[in-house]
Amino acid sequence: MTITDDLRKLLAILPQDLRQMLEQHPQRDSLVEVVLDLGRRPEARFPDGAEYLSEIPVTQQQIDDCIVRVGTFGGDNRAGIEQTLHRISAIRNRTGKIIGLTCRVGRAIYGTISMIRDLVENGQSILMLGRPGVGKTTVLREIARVLADDLDKRVVIIDTSNEIAGDGDVPHPAIGRARRMQVSHPSEQHQVMIEAVENHMPEVIVIDEIGTELEALASRTIAERGVQLIGTAHGNQIENLIKNPTLSDLVGGIQAVTLGDDEARRRGSQKTVLERKAPPTFEIAVEMQERQRWVVHESVADTIDNLLRGRQPTPQVRTIDDGGKVAIARQLTAINGGASQTDRGEETFRGRSSNRTNGWRASGQMRPLVPLNAEYQNGNGSGRSEFDRLLDQSFNNSNGFESNGHKDSGPNGEDLPLHIYPYGVSRSQLDQVVGVLHLPVMLTKDIDSADAILALRSHVKNHAKLRQMAKARQVPIHMIKSSTIPQITRGLRRLLNIDEPEVGDEHELQLFLHNGSDDEMDALEEARLAVEQIVIPKGQPVELLPRSSQVRKMQHELVEHYRLKSNSFGEEPNRRLRIFPA
Repeated sequence: MTITDDLRKLLAILPQDLRQMLEQHPQRDSLVEVVLDLGRRPEARFPDGAEYLSEIPVTQQQIDDCIVRVGTFGGDNRAGIEQTLHRISAIRNRTGKIIGLTCRVGRAIYGTISMIRDLVENGQSILMLGRPGVGKTTVLREIARVLADDLDKRVVIIDTSNEIAGDGDVPHPAIGRARRMQVSHPSEQHQVMIEAVENHMPEVIVIDEIGTELEALASRTIAERGVQLIGTAHGNQIENLIKNPTLSDLVGGIQAVTLGDDEARRRGSQKTVLERKAPPTFEIAVEMQERQRWVVHESVADTIDNLLRGRQPTPQVRTIDDGGKVAIARQLTAINGGASQTDRGEETFRGRSSNRTNGWRASGQMRPLVPLNAEYQNGNGSGRSEFDRLLDQSFNNSNGFESNGHKDSGPNGEDLPLHIYPYGVSRSQLDQVVGVLHLPVMLTKDIDSADAILALRSHVKNHAKLRQMAKARQVPIHMIKSSTIPQITRGLRRLLNIDEPEVGDEHELQLFLHNGSDDEMDALEEARLAVEQIVIPKGQPVELLPRSSQVRKMQHELVEHYRLKSNSFGEEPNRRLRIFPA
């Protein structure tokens, strides 16, 4: 990579004592920005930290001297130095007087897009995401140069704050043959975007910091006219855009849809779901997590659809080492409860993307990369709309597994985790059992990707179509009597061919104490002590204290765990549990 920064011109606007100190500083070449605030010590910031340049506070005279040496501050409180990429941002008081300056070093770094050069060349629109300071603008500048100089395309840059092509009427050489359109005020960026397409016949439009609904709408209009878009937006990850109503149109927009009964049953979802309402403005999204590590979503449409259905996408992770060698890996985010993992099958990248199949279930009759489903267990808080609740429901991916054993296959040779299709069984209780007992089980809403079906006996008897589908796909059906934690636990253990634990196993008892209130914890503890200290050792029945119906239900399940029988008797509010010996 080649770096040019014209640092000398930025230092020239600073007070003389600060300029001399920075010119002799050992980390001069890695300077990020200089901060001058009225009444505070001047500060220099570097990638690994900040340090004060002087013990003498900054005066208003010093700030005014700096302002004189830079260009005019625009509506976004930014100014520049002509023929450079540096950015000077102002902080004003309530009367509009400038009392603080952030002097940021602008660098043109040639070769920064080697990680995604193949994506840039294929003509699809690309959206860059990342936190401030990660290098989005530097990448935009280099993309514009490569498209204009190396690929001979007509490129127009919409330069709102003159940050991409520098201050002044003549653009910085770092953008190559690309043309630059300046914006008189940030609120007019969307108009200049449309004007560029109508007046200058571009093949590529480069936009920095798409942040308003009008700019998002203008981006869609440009994309629909067949122009390649390269832009940046606020947000670290693509999920941030989905939850941002202003910018969600960049990824297709989100709408609530009511499904018919048959379709809802086929999907295994509720009737009102969220779906993407239009094709994404940008076909590709790149999350710039670090300067040398980018996550690439090769199909934004597929990524959004997966996220809205509670599935985790499997994007590419591209990294580059100090020698310029780029490696591509596949991030399998659906493993271990949604924690990011990287497929170890990495490939060296030399300008071509990988076409190989990436998946951990590419064996037997299983299709590779079957997306995993999850449901979000979250209440609808006060002040939240139904749309917000549905959106949050699409974004939790808690169905993971953490195997305690060393088995790498199920009882019939299936790959672990065992994919189970639940029918009539409480999904929240299944999640609880799998999570607490660390069972190698993954729940799926797609019967085609299931290794087995766990169903209520009463439901299977009345559903001939389910039996026919299971028979046609050769998927075994395991039945349980009721959707209770003990029954679900035993059913999963049978599926995995795991021996039953001791009756008083403390690890399994945690299932009944999971996220309970104080009253529920007291009631369960009362039932446990009665069983272990009286009913089992002495063979005597025990009556418990009166409890609510919900708490009694939990006590019944705990008693069932001990293979004992219990009945509720009495009238409300004094109805209580009686436990009988075996």
